[in-house]
Amino acid sequence: MLKLLAPNLSVNTLYDLNLLQLKQQGIMGIVFDLDNTIIPWDSPDLCPEVLVWIKNLASQGFKLCLVSNNGKGRVRQIAGQCGIPFVARALKPSRNGFRKAATAMKLTPDRVAVVGDQLFTDILGGNRLGMYTIWVKPMATKEFIGTKITRQFEKLAIHLLKATGRL
Repeated sequence: MLKLLAPNLSVNTLYDLNLLQLKQQGIMGIVFDLDNTIIPWDSPDLCPEVLVWIKNLASQGFKLCLVSNNGKGRVRQIAGQCGIPFVARALKPSRNGFRKAATAMKLTPDRVAVVGDQLFTDILGGNRLGMYTIWVKPMATKEFIGTKITRQFEKLAIHLLKATGRL
């Protein structure tokens, strides 16, 4: 189980992603989590810098998709700002939402990277499908109460991953 929680890569911010390296690894599509990955939790709009960065990814040939456990209305609104497809109510870490994202991008899972701030949803779900997983530090400390509880388990997992050399 611990192996499934280990990301392939850890970065501090979205801007630390090495896009050339991803391309060299055969990554053609990127799935983004929503809350605290590309947008602060419960925020209605992307900040202009993130929006420009996402549009730059698309201009470099990456296919993009949002995958979120949020409701359809909110995810559709954010995806609309980016002009990219989305999967709402994904029930992460279920493979189904990630599989739908790969299908929407017309890619096989091995060509897709998952970027998210949570080990037990984003990283676990992406790893279960064989996607390249990238763990990013949360954008903000304000979170859904369920996420705050999961973060306590995440702290233990991080400790174990570091102790085993997987993080």
